[in-house]
Amino acid sequence: MLFFRAIFALLAYDVLSTVCRFNAIHRMVKRWKVSPRAVDSDTIDRVCTAVNYACIWYPKQALCLQRSFVITNLLRKHGVQAHMVLGAQKLPFKAHAWVEVDGRAINERSNVQAIYAVWDRC
Repeated sequence: MLFFRAIFALLAYDVLSTVCRFNAIHRMVKRWKVSPRAVDSDTIDRVCTAVNYACIWYPKQALCLQRSFVITNLLRKHGVQAHMVLGAQKLPFKAHAWVEVDGRAINERSNVQAIYAVWDRC
């Protein structure tokens, strides 16, 4: 079931990104509430695995912003205080988005927080 929610969220992001500007999507993520559900110890792993599989089966490539949007959404719906992080490096300029839980980057290479300076956490 989580896999299908991830596919639907990838599609929802694609629709939103075609009709809304980035700042509207950013505000939306900032307003998402964390569900009061009890968190299972494997929730983060289950959500990340579902999103990874959904990205494999999704008909177009999901980039980091879309993946972060979906992971943040699903984790918050499952009671996890997740933050979508937007960052960049100066030279060569590259922007990147990832998800953090308790200050730890999840579903991401281990040095992402050392490579990119944080613009915003939402």
